[in-house]
This record gives sequence, C-alpha cells and structure tokens, in this order.
Amino acid sequence: MGKIASIEVIPLATPDVAAAGDLDGTTDTVIVRLTGEDGKTGIGECDAPPHVVKAFLEMPTAHLWSRNVQEILIGADPIEAAGIWQKLYDGTFWPGRRGLGIHALSAIDIALYDLAGKQHNVPAYKLMGGARRDRIRPYCTIFPGMSQGRGIEVLMKEIGRQFEAAVDQGFRAVKMEVLFEDLATDRELVELIQRGRKMLGDGIQMAVDFGYRWHNWHDALWLLDRVEDCDILFAEATLQHDDLDGHAELATRSRIRIGGAEAAATRFEIREWLTRGKVGVVQPNIGRGGGLTEIRRIADLCELMGAEVVPHGWKTGITSAAGRHFHAACAPSPVFEYVSPKVFDSLLRRELVSPEPEVKDGFMDLPNSPGLGIELNEDLVKRLRTDR
Repeated sequence: MGKIASIEVIPLATPDVAAAGDLDGTTDTVIVRLTGEDGKTGIGECDAPPHVVKAFLEMPTAHLWSRNVQEILIGADPIEAAGIWQKLYDGTFWPGRRGLGIHALSAIDIALYDLAGKQHNVPAYKLMGGARRDRIRPYCTIFPGMSQGRGIEVLMKEIGRQFEAAVDQGFRAVKMEVLFEDLATDRELVELIQRGRKMLGDGIQMAVDFGYRWHNWHDALWLLDRVEDCDILFAEATLQHDDLDGHAELATRSRIRIGGAEAAATRFEIREWLTRGKVGVVQPNIGRGGGLTEIRRIADLCELMGAEVVPHGWKTGITSAAGRHFHAACAPSPVFEYVSPKVFDSLLRRELVSPEPEVKDGFMDLPNSPGLGIELNEDLVKRLRTDR
C-alpha cells in the first residue's frame, strides 16, 4: 500500500464566522489532508483556531522534542496509526503534549484512519478492532445559540423548533443546551428544563448542557436535585472545567450522572477526571483529545472503571463521521453527539462533506464505506480557504 507522500493543512472559515459573543464552533475548521504514494487521500479535522494549528504543524524542527511533523509522517505507513501517534506525541512533546499540540495531532490521526481505510478498502472502525454493536445511536444537540439580545421565550421557542425537527428526523435522544447566562435564575432554570422535558415527552432521552454555569457544587446540586424527575441522561458542563474536586463532590451526591472533560487531552488527563473528578461520563472531543487512536484508549479505560465516554462533537461532518466510527468500535458509549444539518443550520456542517446518513427510529446503520466514508466538497474548500 502507498506510504504517506504529503501533508496539507487547510484552514477554512465561513463569511459569518462567529463573533466573540457567540459559541458556534461550526463556522470555521482546519482540515489535515494526507496523500499516499498511491494517490489516495485521507482527511481529518480538529476543533482549534485554524491558523494556529497550521502554524504548529508547519513549524520548523528545533530539536528532538520539537520536530516538524512532516519529517515524521512522510514515508510512514498509515495503517500503523498507533505507532505514528506515539512518534508524533514524542516528537512534539516540548511545544505540544496538551492543548493545541494534541488538537493538531488529533486531526492527523483521524486522517490516518481515513487514508488507511481507503487503502485497505475497510471502514475506519474495523481498523479500531471492529464493531462492538450492530447499529449506532446518535443524540442530537439542541442549541438555540447564545442570547445575543434575545429573551428567554425566544430561545425556548427555538429549542422547541429544534426538538420537533430532531424527532422528525428520527432522533430518539437529544441534548438541551441551557446556556442562558443571567436570563434565568436557578429556580427559573428548573422550570425551563421541566418545560423542555414536557415538549419532548417521555419517549425521548434528554441530556442537559449547562455551559459551566456554576462555580461551586452546592448550587449545581440544588438544581439537579430539583430536576431528577425529568429523567436526565447526563448533566454536562455543570462546574468550571478544571474543578475536579467540585465535580467529585457533585458526582458523589447527585443521582443524575455527571459528565465533563470536553476540553481534556489524552487518556492521562481523562484518568484524572475518572479517579479524582469521579464523573460517570467523560466527553473529550475526538478532534481535540487525541484522535481515534486515543479515544479508543479512553474507551478502554472507561470500560475498566465502569464509566462511559460520550465525545463532544460540535464541528463539521468530518467530526460527525469520526464519531460514527468511534461509536461503532467502542463499547462503553451509550450515545454519541451529532450535529444534524437538518436541525442546526450551518454551511460547513451541511456542505463540507457527504453523504449524510439517515437516522431511523433513533439509530444509524454501521458505516460500510472505506475510511471515514465521506467525500470532501472541493469547490467549497476552494471558496472558504483563508490561507490563499
């Protein structure tokens, strides 16, 4: 099979790239494209500032622990993704290791699985050890956007519209984003979550994302105790991200499963969330936490410790495709996040890659095309590139 011949880093942004007061990660992205000697290509992306990732991946070698990634990748066999991951991790240890360095590595790793899958004519999940389930179960994130001057009733109306659209599209699990900031007191937020549950009815699973609302676990517990009867799948981003001790207190006391770690990088940091933070659900982004190689290791860790992994996945169709293959191959995952272009309108999510799989009664079929099973819209890439 063809070894890696070249790497290209492609930053993209839509004309309506998110303003500082918004929180839509689908308005830009950075694609890593690997080309093999056989002419086949593999693509990956990460959720980080595109031009900063590009600079990191194209920086010249300084020394053994700060290398240009091209020196490691060119001539490597993409089927050896885990071995390449370790070489990249070791070779960028000094400026990388956590944060942006792991984000950039993640995009490369996803592209390796896409390329190797195409070269060997198998779906990416087979390269991760094969399917652990017969079909996959996405949940649809319901995000009305930040308030941007809108009142709470306008936001709830948009949530209701997206609820209806998600159920119509076949989803049977959703996540209600309640990033309402100071538009609602905690007591009012209890009522809003109860309204959300009534909108959905009892047959739809509902998680809730609080957007790091609280700075102490006492306040978070007060609210969670009052929405126990809403049958919440898990509570996401309750406390400040790095407050592991607070997460442990909350997880110990609440009957609702507590999630966290969406900004965490690698299994080493996830281990801290499980052992010190005591969360029942870890949510690292595949495009930030280490790619498909690392999310598989994280899933193995969760399986050993009786926890679940439900990756954050608010990006383009590349991340959505990676999520499908993750969920197929990793057992301790009840659902995975899915941004539906038929529910949340986004140019990059809607048009960057195709095809888009169907959701039937809450499930998708296992992917069966080689690699990630998606094709890049080259015309859109040319139109939205920001480095030319």
